[in-house]
Amino acid sequence: MGLRMVYTDHSLFGFSDAASIHINKALKWKLAHINACITVSHCNKENLALRGFVPPDKIYVIPNAVDTFKFTPNPSLRSPVNTVNIVCITRLTFRKGVDLMVMIIPEIIRKYPNVHFIIGGDGPKMSILLEMREKYNIADKVELLGGLHHGQVRDVLCRGHIFLNTSLTEAFCIAILEAASCGLLCVSTNVGGIPEVLPPDMIQLAPARPKPLIEKLEIAISKHKSIQSTKMHETVKRLYSWHKVAEHTEVVYYNVIKQPRLSLLSQVKLKMALGPLSGIFNVLMGFISLFVLMCCELIWPNDSIDIAEEFPHHEYMANPEKFGNHQFKVEEDNSSEQQAASSVQSSNSPRSTMKQRMNIKQMLSTSQLSTANGEDHDSSEQFPET
Repeated sequence: MGLRMVYTDHSLFGFSDAASIHINKALKWKLAHINACITVSHCNKENLALRGFVPPDKIYVIPNAVDTFKFTPNPSLRSPVNTVNIVCITRLTFRKGVDLMVMIIPEIIRKYPNVHFIIGGDGPKMSILLEMREKYNIADKVELLGGLHHGQVRDVLCRGHIFLNTSLTEAFCIAILEAASCGLLCVSTNVGGIPEVLPPDMIQLAPARPKPLIEKLEIAISKHKSIQSTKMHETVKRLYSWHKVAEHTEVVYYNVIKQPRLSLLSQVKLKMALGPLSGIFNVLMGFISLFVLMCCELIWPNDSIDIAEEFPHHEYMANPEKFGNHQFKVEEDNSSEQQAASSVQSSNSPRSTMKQRMNIKQMLSTSQLSTANGEDHDSSEQFPET
């Protein structure tokens, strides 16, 4: 069809296992004539360029963000009190480093009896956490919350002083960003794109091994009284915003729109460059898709489909004011609430109550007359809620 394409990638894949090899081959085929790609970190960019054979100049790095209005610090929620609370909210899977967590927690509790772990999340590795609690008799020191609704995450984060992340691979890790926005000092494995997320004074990084992570946790525990939650929140608020993400994404799409559409011959050349066998197979699949598209056009002609009109983006970029004001402002409007309150007050007044009673008596008399005449009415239709 010659449509321009933008691919967004936010995951890291390997190169050696069988699943990754086949996924990378399919990705290479699909991205043969891509116009642009968006990744969430520079590590993610390098990974995608190597896996999909995408030129680096076609890959844009736009990091994720966090809603700093929802994730705000509140030290008064820290519980239990008189302890150093370490929070970990993650899916309990191998990739999230739960096996590392099991080796770290007993050692930290042995050295620091006033430490309390709060673990939120669920997954197949929950069983080894339960076994760890029973083995070391630390059920009172390790609190397992199970699966959490997203609306509960902020309150759980505010209970802690330190956030622990033991992931074995991450392209970005929004969990660290949410924890920092709530004013927690972060301790994390130094993998993937995590080193790009926060400044060094807000996070302690260590290799994905038990001993280095324990050492970084000890440093964080010694600093827990000097944590400036409000300052950390303001830093995250300044660095990350979904509005900035939207603006940068808009720039990518405008650059793609300016690129010319690829002709059918150009697409065939790009597919054939994938290799003697895979290129022919990819071209064959392309012609099959084109044939299916032509059949669909015969069954559902273009005249019967509502086609979106081309937006004059060049004219919009030259003169945005011509298209009106696109800045949305949320203003508190109490007029509807005042009207609702006045209606409630009027309905509770003696005069309105008397009118309602008279209407009910009138309907009762009407229903009795209709019943006497052999008519059958539904009581739910005759008596609406008052």
